[in-house]
Amino acid sequence: EIVYRDFVDISVAVATPKGLVVPVLRNVQDMNYADIENGIADLGKKAKNNALAVEDMDGGTFTISNGGVFGSLFGTPIINPPQSAILGMHGVFERPVVRNGQVVIRPMMYIALTYDHRLVDGREAVTFLRTIKSGVEDPRTMLMGL
Repeated sequence: EIVYRDFVDISVAVATPKGLVVPVLRNVQDMNYADIENGIADLGKKAKNNALAVEDMDGGTFTISNGGVFGSLFGTPIINPPQSAILGMHGVFERPVVRNGQVVIRPMMYIALTYDHRLVDGREAVTFLRTIKSGVEDPRTMLMGL
């Protein structure tokens, strides 16, 4: 059964001494970037202090995972039902790329989006990934609406 929500609760993977936990930042649709950043930081502190309750990890609609902090080059994140998608962000490594017909070394980061095709159309998923790519390459595009 597909359930449509009128809110966005983002789960964020957080490493703790006891393992990975995925607390939920609630009602993100009502937050600006500073609110989101502060909320994620607060959840991270709570997780590292072993102060998360089960309710803090229940009910996310989308997950963000950053395996790059552990040196991950690439991977396929797995959806945690009933969520609609998960974004996996990996490490930044120097890689050979072609620019203007020349092979040059540039920092590269792979991102991966796994999504439920019953809920998310492929075109919108790729458009979302391109938006994330632009934001990572130049954060001003997100922060200043460029």
